[in-house]
Amino acid sequence: MKPVDLHHGAATDVGHVRTVNEDSFLVAPPVFVVADGMGGHAGGDVASRIVVEEFARLVEQGYDPGRGAEQVADTIARSQARIVEYGDGQRADHPRWHAGTTAVVAVLVDDGGTTKWLLANLGDSRIYRFTDGRLDQVSVDHSVVQELIDAGTITVEEASVHPERHVITRALGSPEGVRPDFFLLPLPAVERLLLCSDGISGMITDADIAAILDSVPDPRDAADALVRAALDAGGRDNATAVVVDVVGLVHDDSYDSERQLASLEDKLGARP
Repeated sequence: MKPVDLHHGAATDVGHVRTVNEDSFLVAPPVFVVADGMGGHAGGDVASRIVVEEFARLVEQGYDPGRGAEQVADTIARSQARIVEYGDGQRADHPRWHAGTTAVVAVLVDDGGTTKWLLANLGDSRIYRFTDGRLDQVSVDHSVVQELIDAGTITVEEASVHPERHVITRALGSPEGVRPDFFLLPLPAVERLLLCSDGISGMITDADIAAILDSVPDPRDAADALVRAALDAGGRDNATAVVVDVVGLVHDDSYDSERQLASLEDKLGARP
């Protein structure tokens, strides 16, 4: 894979309501992760930290861009196994104890000699791309309200105030196992990438996010500004943002998403 110059920034805050920050993140180019834990202290924070530890271990042991899809899937599976094992141990003394975490992952991969972004998500943390002044949500929320939106039962506007808006349908730590979604994007199709917990996307609108990403050129300042905006909007949850810029891009928005996904599924094979 040819060297890619990445500029990046990250910020996190416990918010105004929570006492523990259950979010974790990793910035280890070309690997970026945000995980939003659930279950309270010694639950969600441990689960999210396990995900970050496993991806940090992947980097330390030598991430191979030519095997990126396989390595990301394997790392998610190892994270799942550790979280389930940790939970089983905790429930021996506390039967009602539970923990889980969302995860969004972005890595650079070598796809037949071409550098691309491989993105993965579980839960309702999000991945956005910002290109030519336009914000697009790449990931699809694994949540009750997203299923209702997809079924045409409620609108996007109604989802923002729905009583089950925080109920997710997939997460690491689930006894049913994990089924992450994967996305493959050409490098020139992404001017700026944002990974964030729902403490960002649940507190400020996509229009607000786009305005910040458009007006703040330094990714470190942009990540700080996103977290500050979420806090100013109420800060009802932990808020975490990772912003990544690819330097020297020639923009190209055109790509065949169905072909890219089919190619990726071929590489992954039958994986959990």
